[in-house]
Amino acid sequence: MKIVGFHGGHDSAYGILEDGVPVVHNELERFNRQKGCKGDSLKLFLELEDSRDFEYSVTNRTGKFVQYYGYTEEQFKSSIPSAKVYITNHHQAHAANTFYTSPFDEALIITIDGGGVDYNDGRENSWSDLDSWPNSNATVTATTFWKGKGNKITPIKIIDRGALNIGMYWDECTYQIFGLNRNPVRRGEEGTVMGMAAFGNSDRYIEYFKNMGSGETHPSGMDFLRNEAEKSEQNKFDIAASLQKETEKVCKELFDPFIEEYQPENICLSGGVSLNCVMVGKMFDWYPGVNIFCDPVPYDAGLTLGGCRYVWHHVLDNPRIYNSPENRTSYLGRSYDEKNIWFELDRVSDKVSHEVVDDDYVVDLLTKDDNVISVFGGGSESGRRALGNRSILADPRSLEMKDIINEKVKHRQWFRPFAPSILRDEVKNWFVHDVGSPYMSIALKFKDGMSEKVPAVVHNDDTARFQSVREDDNKWYYNFIKKFQGKTGIPIVLNTSFNDREPIVETPEHAINCFLRTDIDYLYFREYGILVKKLYV
Repeated sequence: MKIVGFHGGHDSAYGILEDGVPVVHNELERFNRQKGCKGDSLKLFLELEDSRDFEYSVTNRTGKFVQYYGYTEEQFKSSIPSAKVYITNHHQAHAANTFYTSPFDEALIITIDGGGVDYNDGRENSWSDLDSWPNSNATVTATTFWKGKGNKITPIKIIDRGALNIGMYWDECTYQIFGLNRNPVRRGEEGTVMGMAAFGNSDRYIEYFKNMGSGETHPSGMDFLRNEAEKSEQNKFDIAASLQKETEKVCKELFDPFIEEYQPENICLSGGVSLNCVMVGKMFDWYPGVNIFCDPVPYDAGLTLGGCRYVWHHVLDNPRIYNSPENRTSYLGRSYDEKNIWFELDRVSDKVSHEVVDDDYVVDLLTKDDNVISVFGGGSESGRRALGNRSILADPRSLEMKDIINEKVKHRQWFRPFAPSILRDEVKNWFVHDVGSPYMSIALKFKDGMSEKVPAVVHNDDTARFQSVREDDNKWYYNFIKKFQGKTGIPIVLNTSFNDREPIVETPEHAINCFLRTDIDYLYFREYGILVKKLYV
């Protein structure tokens, strides 16, 4: 059975589930090159996929359907005539995506974001509800709690956005105080604010954020904070640190009663606020012994697969799929064959040279001369993080590497950190908690004496947002890091997304264009051993 899910608000995307296994997830931004964009995900689907033989099409309840898609009910149904249409609630889809991706048979599920439309009692809705909202029996919510057991998820608590809204609070701060999120849909720069926080005094402006848990969407004294931020970079750091500290306090106070009541062994997180990797890392200190899982696409693009999973497991009562690499993979974007690559290389033959090499050769380059190497291969990553298929790699031992990549490649602020990709079995030797982070969702402190060995991937607070890599997650990437370890003794490489202030590259054309306009030293099409170098310096 094939199920396709759509999301047409910001972070537009579609996803496909086949017999319970995710096989496709494509975000519109990867193709139109506009971060976080709203758009016609159905049109993208029809352009890229065979629309026959789908038994269900799933869309999310985000206000008026036509507002985002431009389709009537009849037009939508006729686009995939074989499919029955199912409508999911917003947080219901978030909860489903994280729980059904997780390895847990039972878990407390927490979704937390800027808001989405849900029934207060978690009940189902219909097509007519899409057109009747906001005059229907539904509300905009920003935080929900669910119980997941087996193949069912059940709502525990659905909190109205007017009572609590951390997601919109961060969005407003990012835009109004720091002048970020200025793209057309204002998305994606909250990570920059988290990066600032590690350099700041978290008590200096804390009083201005004490209303965060009240339902307000911005701090008291917004104009004052904006003026303070404009005065100096250190003021920005201190404001960011205060915002982060209060966020952690509010989240812990929010979570604690449910942790106490349900005593979960496992927690699943989703929603945009779960991208706050610093807060997620703190949860291992707050709740020792509890397993914590974040899904690979916790923001709204993940609603697509979440809706599909909800229909497959909860509605159709199909059994869970546990611990399968195919079920938990984040490499659900498109793959490109050698013909595509050579076509694009021929297009720029006057600007690049190329040779066929092996991975050992590339590993050797990575250890020399502060080389920066972009890699391209396999299906592109779903979600915000590059995880080895569309990545820029470098030697984490280099003291200068962070500045080199920020200035010459990424063209971003000097304080932005870079992530380590580490072999899963080595996490216990390097970090204070032995936990998996396959989607680069968790920031943890290094063990004493370890961060100095890899200065290029250490943030100012001695933490790193790391990706743990197992062989069945990404065989090529795992073996590449093993080769690097064999040569250097370090089971870690620096990994950042293959882009330059734009969405992660999707196609060979995007990869070559990004390579040419930055100071990346080499581009490696790893599946075919094609190593590309510029003809000019």
